[in-house]
This record gives sequence, structure tokens and C-alpha cells, in this order.
Amino acid sequence: MNTLDLFRLDGKVAVVTGAGRGLGREMAIALAEAGADVVITSREMAHAEPVAEEIAKLSGRRVLPVVADVASPEDVRRMVDTTCRELGGLDILVNNAGVNIRHLAHEYAMEEWNTIITTNVTGVFLCCQAVLPKMMAQKSGRIINVGSMMGVVGMPLRVPYSASKGAVHQMTRTLSLEVAKYGITVNAIAPGPFLTEMNRQVIDQPEVYNFFVERIPLGRWAEPHELRGVVVFLASEASNYITGSVIMVDGGWTAQ
Repeated sequence: MNTLDLFRLDGKVAVVTGAGRGLGREMAIALAEAGADVVITSREMAHAEPVAEEIAKLSGRRVLPVVADVASPEDVRRMVDTTCRELGGLDILVNNAGVNIRHLAHEYAMEEWNTIITTNVTGVFLCCQAVLPKMMAQKSGRIINVGSMMGVVGMPLRVPYSASKGAVHQMTRTLSLEVAKYGITVNAIAPGPFLTEMNRQVIDQPEVYNFFVERIPLGRWAEPHELRGVVVFLASEASNYITGSVIMVDGGWTAQ
């Protein structure tokens, strides 16, 4: 087999949550270009549908927009049922949907804490729970959770977000042990500073933007497309013997 063929995803079906923009959109593009049919989920069809159309034209793959709130068990079940019915299966789950709200710890309203934890932690769990029966039955599958550098290092104004991403990392490690015997791998990607809409509040403040740059060994923020390679790697046969890992994509921040 040619080495590059290990990265092909022909015949596979992938679900990418929160793919209506940002890193989710980039990962969906990458999976489709590698040969997978892809489901684009968002809480709003106005976000999911244009991205699905864009990726379908770009890749020639089947790309299906689905409205789903990952914090809703009913929505998640419907998402999985729709994927299997319309695309004929489900091989890859990318748990990307997430939110962040920045405050000092004592200023968070309980509603804000619950929003972050419910979306970033419970949402990942619900999606994993929903796809596992299918993956266990077929004795194969790839689950890729999107954690964060903030699940490893601390930074002010991010207590619930950091707690949520630390939980995602631990969920990844623990779940990988439960499902390895079924041929399912579970890994996480932990992005560092990426130039996305979620980070707009930081990017637009020069002093904060530069605070990050000064602490990144590569000396710059990442472009969203720089997450494409790692998601294809973890979704493909190239990573067959990797499970329970958290891969840092942070420009070297956590190496210090």
C-alpha cells in the first residue's frame, strides 16, 4: 500500500458537530477532501447549509446539513439516525461543538457556567453515547474530541472553559479503554491559539493578542486550516495504533 493511501477516507461517513464555522468547518473540509461523506451540524440551518453546499462543490462528496444542539439528547439521537439513514452509516465522529464565555471566576452567572459545561462536556458525552452502539456493532470507528490547550494549562478568565476541556481530555482517555476491544479509537485534538471567530474578543485586543504571541514558541497564532492534517490523520488508517491520546496543536506552548 502506498503510504499516502493510509490517509484516504473513501467510503467513510463522518459527523462534525459545530461545523457551521471556524475549526469545525475546516475539519469538515479536510475529511471531505480525503474522501469521506460528511454531516455538518449546527444549531442553526442558516450556518450549516451554506457550509454543506460549499464543501459538496469543493470535494464532490455527499455533504448533509443537520440542525442539532449537542446538549439535547433528542437532537443527538436524531442526528445519528439521520446520518445512518441518509448516508448509509457512521464511521467518524468529530466532537467539535463548544462555547466559551470569559469572566473572572466570581462574576459567572450559574446559567453561564451551565451553558459551558453542558455544551462542552455533556454534549461530547451524549454524542459519544449515541454513536457507540453503531460503532461497536461494526467493530470499527473513530471518535475525535476537540479539547484545548486550556485543558492542560491555566489562564485567567477561563475557569469553566478550562474545566470543561480538562474533562474532555479525561473522557477521551477513559472511553478509549472501554471501546478498544471493539476496534474503536478515541483521541482528542487540543488546539492552542487559533484565529477563529470564537477568539475574536481576544484577537481584537492588540495587547492580549501579543501576550499570546510572546508565549508561543512558533511566534504566531495558527490559521484555521492548520488543523486539517491532524483530523485526517486521526480519522484514517494512518492512526490505527493510536488511542487515548491528546494531541497538542499549540505552536509549542505546552512544551515549555
